[in-house]
Amino acid sequence: MLDIRLHTAIDEISATSWNRLCGTDYPFLRHEFLSALERSGSVTPDTGWQPLHLTLHENGHCIGAMPLYLKNHSWGEYVFDWSWADAWQRHGLEYYPKLVTAIPFTPATGPRFGLDPCLDQPRALTAISDALRQLCERFNASGWHGLFVEPTVASELEQQGLMKRLGCQYHWFNRGYSSFDDYLASFTSRKRKNLRKEREKVARQGIVLHRIEGHAISDTQLRQFYRFYQDTYLKHGMKGYLTPAFFTALRDTLPSQLLLVLAEQSGETVAGALYLRGSDTLYGRYWGCQADYDSLHFEACYYQGIEYCIEQGLARFDPGAQGEHKVRRGFEPTETWSCHWIREAAFRPAIADFLEREQSQVYLQMERLTAELPFRTPATP
Repeated sequence: MLDIRLHTAIDEISATSWNRLCGTDYPFLRHEFLSALERSGSVTPDTGWQPLHLTLHENGHCIGAMPLYLKNHSWGEYVFDWSWADAWQRHGLEYYPKLVTAIPFTPATGPRFGLDPCLDQPRALTAISDALRQLCERFNASGWHGLFVEPTVASELEQQGLMKRLGCQYHWFNRGYSSFDDYLASFTSRKRKNLRKEREKVARQGIVLHRIEGHAISDTQLRQFYRFYQDTYLKHGMKGYLTPAFFTALRDTLPSQLLLVLAEQSGETVAGALYLRGSDTLYGRYWGCQADYDSLHFEACYYQGIEYCIEQGLARFDPGAQGEHKVRRGFEPTETWSCHWIREAAFRPAIADFLEREQSQVYLQMERLTAELPFRTPATP
């Protein structure tokens, strides 16, 4: 029998044990990243994220781990279920709380649990899915949602009776480019000229980009970046989810996986973009700017990332959620998956029908956007 335990803080679990099971290459599942979210006050019950992290034990040994949160809203997830919550309310039911396995504020596909190699994955998934159903009853949650899960895991969870939901993001793939110019050589002539013009606009404004990695990022630079990060949210009448302490913790605990790009004009820092990386993937995560500069967002958040991937030999660049405008810059429509279990049986057929119709529309959109890629020849997988 597998013993399943819940933890109301990630720091209740040994960092060594968690990282042994979950690995350290995908930065967002690392104990350090999740701890930075909680210790900084960015993820707490007060912000609507109650940690209930799950661990599996057998014969006294921890052999599995999974992030889990009890939520009373749908903010910070990037898999949108507001219409589901509205349907619950119109039928006199409560959609919240719900259980969510995700990386808060991080729409990046990757592993969502870690298992000891000795543990059979289908057996573990069966135990976890059974436990999640029981936890929904225990906490009176409307269901469980696993967001941005790996495709193989999504298929396995579908075999456990969960529903899959298709989404689309835009990722860049390194096909052995030797330089940014080599990458542009794969474009059609007109689209190559358009991209070069964007980069030239940034240079003509006297803006210079600097890349700073890990421990080389100073406290002053972090403060500058955080001000830009919050200013960008404020322009849309919102406040950024993350606190200054979160970014400091990332710099101090995950330096080898952190990259900061700062934009400077006439000696003044005017914008910044913060990335994280694994061994083969770069993740564009946070951006901010003190004013509007022509094409600077594209340079700091896309082109600097592409150049870095080429220089470092990284295979993929995930620049974040949404943004069809990325396609004409060479970011390819890419499937994302989430999995859902709905506690209220009467709603399951309606949700399943919605997901089937939505999936058809997403695939049609992906087909249309793939045809708009700038390459001279179709991109190969």
